[in-house]
Formats: sequence, C-alpha cells, structure tokens
Amino acid sequence: MRRFESQTETRPGEAAVSIKVRVSSGCFHREHSPHAYELIDRSLNKVATPDLVFAFEEHESGPEILAIVSLTAAGLSLAASVINFITAIVKARSEGIKRGDGPTDPLEVIVRRVHGDNQFHEETVVRFGQSGAIDGAKIEQQLTGALRKLLMDDSSPRTSIERSGSRGQKKLSKKPSRRKRKI
Repeated sequence: MRRFESQTETRPGEAAVSIKVRVSSGCFHREHSPHAYELIDRSLNKVATPDLVFAFEEHESGPEILAIVSLTAAGLSLAASVINFITAIVKARSEGIKRGDGPTDPLEVIVRRVHGDNQFHEETVVRFGQSGAIDGAKIEQQLTGALRKLLMDDSSPRTSIERSGSRGQKKLSKKPSRRKRKI
C-alpha cells in the first residue's frame, strides 16, 4: 500500500485505498484456484485502460486492488471498472469452486487505509458463503458505504483497527508481493 501511495500522485480530494478479496481461512491464490485466476486474468485484461490508476497484487489469502478514491462534497467515487473487477473476482472464485478449485472457505471483501507508521484502518464490506448469491449492485452499494465510513469517519474508534504486529494481529509487511500487475 505504501509503495502504491509513493508511486501514485494523488490530487487534492483523492485518497489511496486497498480493497482486499480474501478467504476467511485457507488460501485463495493461483496455485489452489487456477480456474478462478484464469477468469480473473481475463477480467483484469478488460479493465486495463491508460487513464485508470490502480494496481493488482496477488497474495496467498487472495487478490488485492490498490486504487484511488475521489472525495467530493456529494460523497465519494471509485471507478466503475474497479467495482466491476471486484465483482468479477468474487464471481470467479464461485465459478472456480464449481470447476474444482479449493479450498471452499467463505470469502470476504475488505477495504483498508494506511495511517501512521504501523497502523491501518479496516472495514469489512461483505462476506460470501460458497452458495451465496453474488449481486454486483449490492457489492457496489456496500463497498461505497464501507469506503465512506473508512474515509469520512477515520476518527471513530468503532471503525478503526490498529494492527501493530503483536500476537494475533497482522503486521504491515515490507515483503514484496508474489506478483504485481500495474495498470
């Protein structure tokens, strides 16, 4: 996230965010989900446009999209193609399981924003079970709501989680990701 922020110029009224699609337990990466990643790769190629600034990173627990959100007086906006790509990832996971990908643990979408040196704030957007219906409009609505809560109400202790690396908590990694595609 920090690397993306340092490599991406944001204008006033913009903020960099992380949108993570991860499994609640187990793995969701290319090795265990080849069918899903075949569909994800196709979707990623369709999303790529010269004017869209975002990054796609693969992690063992699932893909991460690093994107810019525009903050306006009316609210916030995230590129429709990024929202559609997130929906495509969730659908690809479901389709991959039908084709034999494993494991089949529930999937969740979260949004994050880095603050300070060793902390970030996180909001869970939505969770999907193996048989849950995937509705793009619902994902968009909940994603927008979670981003609004994360960006417009950063000071609220009920919406922020400090992660510092102590037992049972995640630490921000300085390790490079296994694969990164910059669009």
